[in-house]
Amino acid sequence: MASRSLDALSGVPSGTSPGGADGLAGLARWLRALPPSCGPVRLVAVDGHAGSGKSTLAGRLAGALGGAPVLRLDDLASHDALFEWTGRVLDQVIAPLSRGEPARHGVYDWVRRAFREERVVPPAPVVLVEGVGAGRRALRPHLARLLWMDLPPEESWARGRRRDGPGLADFWDGWERAERRHFAADPSRPYADRLVRQCRNGYLVLPGPRVRS
Repeated sequence: MASRSLDALSGVPSGTSPGGADGLAGLARWLRALPPSCGPVRLVAVDGHAGSGKSTLAGRLAGALGGAPVLRLDDLASHDALFEWTGRVLDQVIAPLSRGEPARHGVYDWVRRAFREERVVPPAPVVLVEGVGAGRRALRPHLARLLWMDLPPEESWARGRRRDGPGLADFWDGWERAERRHFAADPSRPYADRLVRQCRNGYLVLPGPRVRS
């Protein structure tokens, strides 16, 4: 019953329909109605632990938004800078979007270990920023809302390891240590406007800690 209640602050149903489509459609309507946060853009972060399902959620939400651009932070990170990509995002993405201009950023090739191509992010009405640390302190002033994929770290990492296979076990060992350090110093979840939990047939969307505080 609680999952069907209305969030008094936003007027958006906090639960989803069994198929999830209506829930994401409602979330999309809510995001489109927000005031811009970065020039003409409503910049929306999709954060959570690695393996929690952020990419899938961002892709489905982008579709519900009519094809919203998705900035994937894996494209701006690198082996030597797993979380030290703030300057790239601020300079290459947020600065031009705040002027109403297309953003252009390098895309890191995780196999060749080099930035090898350029991607363009248009100043669309809503732009999704997806990745671990998308709701970090330095980016929050530019965000319209922060969504947190609410799955515990151990469960998320186990999913990620199964997805990537034993060949990347050493990478995951290092990643987990780095992610723990990052969120210990710069947590995102306490500032989330919505918590999103993946269910068997869709998503459950609940008020986040920022709303409840």
